[in-house]
Amino acid sequence: MKHLAIDIVNEFFIAGGKRYEQLADIGSLVSLFIKIVFVIAGVAILFFFILGGISMITGAGNNNPEQIEKGKQSATSALIGFVVVFVAYWIVQLIELWTGIIIL
Repeated sequence: MKHLAIDIVNEFFIAGGKRYEQLADIGSLVSLFIKIVFVIAGVAILFFFILGGISMITGAGNNNPEQIEKGKQSATSALIGFVVVFVAYWIVQLIELWTGIIIL
């Protein structure tokens, strides 16, 4: 059960031994912002993907092709959003590698 819980303070406000509670410089503020944005984007993508799947299932049950199509569009948009967030994450990782600045 211990592995299911997340220690929010250690996960979001401490990175590389550096605490964000003081936010001494703009870099630590940007790092915190980027990390939180990636988490929020992941939750939103999951929500829209599930919503699209439910819409497709209920549309098929009601024999409603318009609702099925809306569900497919929502799931496709969520998948495209996932790809965009995934690529953005790796671009940030490459910038970190090339510059030596710890972002995440």
